[in-house]
Amino acid sequence: MPIVWHAGYEVDIGPHPFPTRKYRLVRDALLAEGTVAPADLVEAAPATDDQVALVHTSDYLWKIKTATLSVEERLLLEVPFSPALRDAAWITAGGSTLAGRLAINHEQGGIAVHLGGGFHHAFPDHGEGFCLINDVAIAIRVLQREGIIRRAMVVDLDVHHGNGTAATFQSDPDVFTFSMHQERNYPAWKPPSDVDIGLEDGTGDTEYLSLLERHLPDLVARDRPDLVFYLAGADPYQFDQLGGLGLTLEALRRRDALVFERATRAGVAVAVCLAGGYAVRTDDTVAIHCNTVRAAREAMV
Repeated sequence: MPIVWHAGYEVDIGPHPFPTRKYRLVRDALLAEGTVAPADLVEAAPATDDQVALVHTSDYLWKIKTATLSVEERLLLEVPFSPALRDAAWITAGGSTLAGRLAINHEQGGIAVHLGGGFHHAFPDHGEGFCLINDVAIAIRVLQREGIIRRAMVVDLDVHHGNGTAATFQSDPDVFTFSMHQERNYPAWKPPSDVDIGLEDGTGDTEYLSLLERHLPDLVARDRPDLVFYLAGADPYQFDQLGGLGLTLEALRRRDALVFERATRAGVAVAVCLAGGYAVRTDDTVAIHCNTVRAAREAMV
């Protein structure tokens, strides 16, 4: 099972709830336990400007490239802008594209994991909520342009609604967006996905898994995508600093297994992005992300 990663994802953003070191820690933990072998690791390469421009406006890209984002735009981003952050964003977009390509190139029902990505709050003309550019949207557009896929589905199980992704694909019948998230949480404005499930504060294991099982299989069977991008956010965890749901580590592991089982049963390839994760203990965030990779590995057996 290919694992896409790059050292450039670990950007120094100072004291911040977003632990960019988690990408390295997840990789190191998986290698140490043998879930991932060095030969499984595939280094991401940056997306080209032309590829990023398939989603983002020329005016916004010029501001990023010239570091001329306004004060308001930098505040909306909620993470310090820097050349290193910009470089990481371009590599992340390339990494998600590579993960999608590798998942499709596997036998029917293949899975590839990107140890990064899932920056779903970036809109075509601006970034917000820690997200400078939308790597998954870029990946889908690149793979569509190359004729590798026609139809894609985004299964977004981050605790936060995927507002940038929903807005990007709102009028596109070839990209189906599904978001299951905490309703009374960031972002305040939630452009509609094709299917949204807004959860009450404190929603726990049983209700969460029941809702996912009720909706996901029918959506995959009905939409028949060539590829699912799965945003496996760690932030529905009960001890996440930026979340308000009540899921345990075990429920999150079962969530991942359910997504992989339903997709592979339908013969649909899956590209995984880690998305959010801000647990009080970074070790918990790392454990949740590692469990996602373990579940993907088990689904491939």
